[in-house]
Amino acid sequence: AQASGPEAPGGPAEPIDYTHPGRQAPPPPVTAPPAEPGRPAAPVAGDATGWSMEERLYNQVWGMFEDLARTTAAYRSAVDFADSRMEQELDRVLSDPRSRIGGQADAARDAAAAKHAALVDRAREALDRDVAQLVAESEVVEPALPAAYAGWDNPCWHAYRSPMEIPMAVRLGDLRLPESESAGLHIPMLVRLPLERGLWIDAGTTDADALVDADELRARAAHTATELAARLLAAYPAGEFSVHVLDPAGTASGALAPLVDAGVLAGPVARGAAGVAETLTRLTDRVDLVQMAVRSGAADALPADLDVAEQLLIVHDFPHGFDDRAVTRLRYLADEGPQVGVHLLLVADREDAAEYGPLLDPLWRALLRLTPLPDDHLADPWVGHAWTYDPPAIPYGSGVLRQVLAEVAKARREKRL
Repeated sequence: AQASGPEAPGGPAEPIDYTHPGRQAPPPPVTAPPAEPGRPAAPVAGDATGWSMEERLYNQVWGMFEDLARTTAAYRSAVDFADSRMEQELDRVLSDPRSRIGGQADAARDAAAAKHAALVDRAREALDRDVAQLVAESEVVEPALPAAYAGWDNPCWHAYRSPMEIPMAVRLGDLRLPESESAGLHIPMLVRLPLERGLWIDAGTTDADALVDADELRARAAHTATELAARLLAAYPAGEFSVHVLDPAGTASGALAPLVDAGVLAGPVARGAAGVAETLTRLTDRVDLVQMAVRSGAADALPADLDVAEQLLIVHDFPHGFDDRAVTRLRYLADEGPQVGVHLLLVADREDAAEYGPLLDPLWRALLRLTPLPDDHLADPWVGHAWTYDPPAIPYGSGVLRQVLAEVAKARREKRL
């Protein structure tokens, strides 16, 4: 028997409308035209679910990330199975002395190797097919990305204007796996805004950059920090993101020049131990004030001169210029700052802070580690692959960074008027 709804007196019941009165249904995603028989559907930018094109593209990029992770996991699993099967077959042959007579062992080895090659070839064909589909999808998605999601080589940056709203995420670089490198496939690394964790640009030497001079590596780390700060400034509406810089020894003057020259910093670059102490005290006091206001439900009681914008503190060459009190304040900002809009961007070699021992282990764990050169240190949340991170790269000779920062500075000036 079928259940039926209550009927009004004298007639059948009206269908019940479960639609929320104050919410519209999301528009349907863009769909690809029907594919030809035997061919995969042509990819379309924005065919994921979402309430806006920005959200659809964000979900589509994450879908590509997950698809590449899973298809690579399937390939690696198939190769592992083929290796294990060949080893078992060879073990069975070699464990029987009779099989070593008359060339039986050689024939068994050849047969096992042939089966192994056939399994690996089939797995590789499936991987190549999936990667080719993802490459085709990347070719239509990349040009459609908004500035916050786009690489520095995307033409959208040349028409950049300060946004009116904060985007869902910002691009911090690219991710790739070795099995798809030959196809040139990379996935944008999108991180949600506001940042839930601080960032750490590792200026220490790893196996991946052992051939790079230590001074050159530190310089690249400082340039990477500047590019990431510029992307965050460009992602936020004018006046809603403030950047402070600690450079105690003044060794990052060249890398920081685009930010300083454009006039987009919240104040002069802090130098020496006195500058470190003053900046950290000011930001920790801000965190305390906002926390107290939020807990007491009195956000309107904050001082009128308090900058309510999101705050980013760039710390270069940590722990140079830091004493124990300053280190404690930095740890406090890393732990408590993100919840009230204060974020860290640390440029440091962990070995330089080795004298603090395990005291700083919580600090390093609290930050998202990035590298100034490609390095395979990031793991995905699905199968745990070691992904190679590629930092954001500005095309050689391009003036896009200064152009974008000039637009950011212009929008900030116009807002003050």
